[in-house]
Amino acid sequence: MMKLINITLFTLATLLYGVSCQLVVNVKDEGGDVLVESIHANTSSDTLTLEFQNTDGTLVTQFIDFKSEAQIFRAYVPAEEELGQSQYQVLCFVTRFSKTDFISSDAMSKLRQKNPTAIRTPEEQKGPEMHIQDLLIDINKGHLISPHLYNICQDAVDTTYFQENDLKTISRSLGKDYTSLMTAVKRLYPLKYPRCKDVPSQDSTKICLCRYTVCVGWYPCGLKYCRGKDSTGKVVNYRCGIKTCKKCIVFEHVAKQKLLCLWDNT
Repeated sequence: MMKLINITLFTLATLLYGVSCQLVVNVKDEGGDVLVESIHANTSSDTLTLEFQNTDGTLVTQFIDFKSEAQIFRAYVPAEEELGQSQYQVLCFVTRFSKTDFISSDAMSKLRQKNPTAIRTPEEQKGPEMHIQDLLIDINKGHLISPHLYNICQDAVDTTYFQENDLKTISRSLGKDYTSLMTAVKRLYPLKYPRCKDVPSQDSTKICLCRYTVCVGWYPCGLKYCRGKDSTGKVVNYRCGIKTCKKCIVFEHVAKQKLLCLWDNT
């Protein structure tokens, strides 16, 4: 099963968008293990896909839709059979995307890899972000938010989440009708439920508030510019590299039962 998921993730960009992997990056995590990230850029659709597999077997995809100003984090989480889970879970978290958080798909497509075996470390570790996902997306109507949402999250029919504040911002910035966008979602009320970690084991089938953390250990978060002189001697700024960052995002969402949130213990 995990092999099948692995093939699905790492061929996603190729199958759907016809682009090959632009970069394969080795990144050392906090535990000293090396994770392999693949980063794909598609300038035609103005999208970007970053994928990696954590040491616990979780397969993570970060998909950025620059046109819709939306990004999707998808996680295939392996089952913990010894704790009562029978199959893997698929979670999708959709957030508004700021174009200043990542280099453009065009700039990404032009990067070239000089040393593919090097272990990369980010130059900056950004502070953690917290997103309270208070909307459940109907993926059959997800095209109202992003035309790519269904393809990415079709395995997460009941577990694709969004945040209402982000929906409002996207509707304003892209000139979309907010009322129409709301037809693609259902309101949840996460703060009315107890944290899953506080729910007793004997109540493991009760609804609770789950926290799931995604950490992207290395990504191009900006361009670097240097100063120099042109052929006439005039001082000019020119692009001379990329800046790299690490970021962790905590997603709070409503889990149908504690058994679907066994990782949340702190």
